[in-house]
Amino acid sequence: MDAQTAKAIVEKWMIPTPAGAYMAGLENRPIIARAEGIEVIDTTGKRYLDFGSGQMAAALGHNHPRFVAAVEKSLKTISHSTKTFLNVDRLELHERLGGILTSPLQKSLFLVSGSDAIEAAVDLARKATGGVDVLALDMALHGSTSFVTRSLTFGWGRAKHRLAAPGTSAILTPYRYRSPFGDDPDFVEKCLSVSFEIADANFTSKPAAVIIEPVLSAGGVIVPPPGYMKALQKMAHDRGMLLIMDESQTGLGKTGKMWGHLHEDVVPDIMTVSKHFGAGLPVAAVTTSAAIADRAVANGYFATRSHACDPIVCAAGVASIDIIEQEKLVERAAAIDKRMRAQLEEMAKSIGAIGEIRGRGVLFGVELVEDRTTKVPANALARAVVAQCQDEGLLVQSRGSHGRTNVIRLVPPMVSTDDEIDRGMEILGKVLGAHGRDKKDKHAGLTRHSARPR
Repeated sequence: MDAQTAKAIVEKWMIPTPAGAYMAGLENRPIIARAEGIEVIDTTGKRYLDFGSGQMAAALGHNHPRFVAAVEKSLKTISHSTKTFLNVDRLELHERLGGILTSPLQKSLFLVSGSDAIEAAVDLARKATGGVDVLALDMALHGSTSFVTRSLTFGWGRAKHRLAAPGTSAILTPYRYRSPFGDDPDFVEKCLSVSFEIADANFTSKPAAVIIEPVLSAGGVIVPPPGYMKALQKMAHDRGMLLIMDESQTGLGKTGKMWGHLHEDVVPDIMTVSKHFGAGLPVAAVTTSAAIADRAVANGYFATRSHACDPIVCAAGVASIDIIEQEKLVERAAAIDKRMRAQLEEMAKSIGAIGEIRGRGVLFGVELVEDRTTKVPANALARAVVAQCQDEGLLVQSRGSHGRTNVIRLVPPMVSTDDEIDRGMEILGKVLGAHGRDKKDKHAGLTRHSARPR
């Protein structure tokens, strides 16, 4: 299909995307025809290294042979099934997922998308605690397809929805690079004490939960500082609240451990799983302990979708766990972390636009600034870098929140070879060097935590 035909279809048949959204202007971008491994190929035959892992869901690569085989088998047996009966693939996926969950997480419920799972997790927490109010970070993104998930997506600015779900409010993101407390060594304590002082004043009823990603991905690849997660969980538990971890973009090996929460030695009360859980098909999970599940069910907890638990998506979920375990992708993600981090740190020595490098495993963010002293977000530069990388055959995206879109997010699939990582980083270095080498204060430290407006 040529570009002119695509534009005509978009103009006549598609509901438009608001200008400024990261999906705006699709009709002016390449049209993807197929994909192989970590590459996608457009309708002109041009190949791109996919350092976005598709919509963050191709961390196992595109069309992995094990995934394809599982789907083919399901198509020849049964792909859809009523949920009034169990099916073999569903039972196998419950068992396989249970085998890799962190104790006491063991009970699971399957849905379709990450947003589904977040909504179901919030309801689970409310049913288990008898509470209502839920807290999320002020730079969070937890979905946009339901009233609840878009109300907890503060990073996009929920005012555009005109109406928010009752019992949802924000606390400060532990974003040390742009800390309102400057270089205070008590950053974690102050961030949480201020957050919960305001939260306590705003609760409209008994609180139920706080939700957080182990690494905030769309918000700008922000890694909470050491000690934050444990302190957050304690403050939540002190109020009778449960800790929900949204592991949609960090779970199943992507951070170099099977689950992102393992980096902090904190086990959430409820956890969600999605994205590459289906290796290319949409399947999500809500997981919790037997005790919490029993309390919630006793209070009427129930969540489902028409295509939740379909044999075809459950078979894909089993295949994804097979791929991760048998190909040692957790260890591979940790190795990619070291390789990418070293190359990014080398770039930062001569490219003054790089303000900070953050991330874990295959999930990295490079924050671009006008200069390292003022930390003014370099939004225009980030847009130019993304566009030039695309022209050079590398797909990356810019992310951030509250008007900042200055973080280049890098998410190569965990199956990437050293050569593929090096090729992608070479392109990024070339583009950043061309656009960002003239920025001020290029030899200053990368992580000056001066107090700047958030």
